[in-house]
Amino acid sequence: MNHRSLLRLAAFASLAALAACAKGPAPQPVAAPAPLAESEIEAVQALLMQGDRKGAEKSLKPLLKRAPMHPKLQLLRDSIAGDPKELLGPTNYPYTVRAGETIEQLAERLLGNRLKAYQLARYNDLANPSALAAGTILRIPGSPPRPRPQPAPERPSRPAPAAPRPKAVAPTPAPAPAKPVANPAAAQRARSAGLAALNRGAVRQAVGLLQRAHALDPGNAVILRDLQRAQRIAATVRARQ
Repeated sequence: MNHRSLLRLAAFASLAALAACAKGPAPQPVAAPAPLAESEIEAVQALLMQGDRKGAEKSLKPLLKRAPMHPKLQLLRDSIAGDPKELLGPTNYPYTVRAGETIEQLAERLLGNRLKAYQLARYNDLANPSALAAGTILRIPGSPPRPRPQPAPERPSRPAPAAPRPKAVAPTPAPAPAKPVANPAAAQRARSAGLAALNRGAVRQAVGLLQRAHALDPGNAVILRDLQRAQRIAATVRARQ
């Protein structure tokens, strides 16, 4: 092997050594973090609702290492470490707790996020958020919700105009009963029937028959006398009854 070949071989070996040094050791595979379960977040929230701040911090720390950018974990971290007035704002309004309401329900309904319950508890200096009694007056951050507008009352429909009353029509007078035409013969028959009724004690029938006889022959004094006698007898009978 000549001198030039030796130089080429040495140069090639140097280049190979430099390439090996630049490449370096192969990177070791990094284990992917275990997925975060929702129950782990709920466990931290439960400790905060019991007022166990230290226990919540202890449980939250490894979760943040696994998922430091998780929004719920960041919210819980800020709830523990942050100033509640800076987190929720200084403006507030009073609210009276009703029976059965919890701090988490109020945070969900009035602040829009159930996980802000611990912030709301610290905002109101509650040592144990789970022991929320009815009648407690809380300071709720923000402005009070506007009352829902009530629907305008329906205007009563105008009543239809009353139909005009018909004009009263004067009643037509009943025709006067026609006077019986004088009939002496019929008057005598009525007198005879009246006297017969009077004799057998039918006083009312007798008076009626004699009145008819008198109407058929008003100028007959005998019929008039019989009628008056029958009327006296009828009055006597009524008085005895």
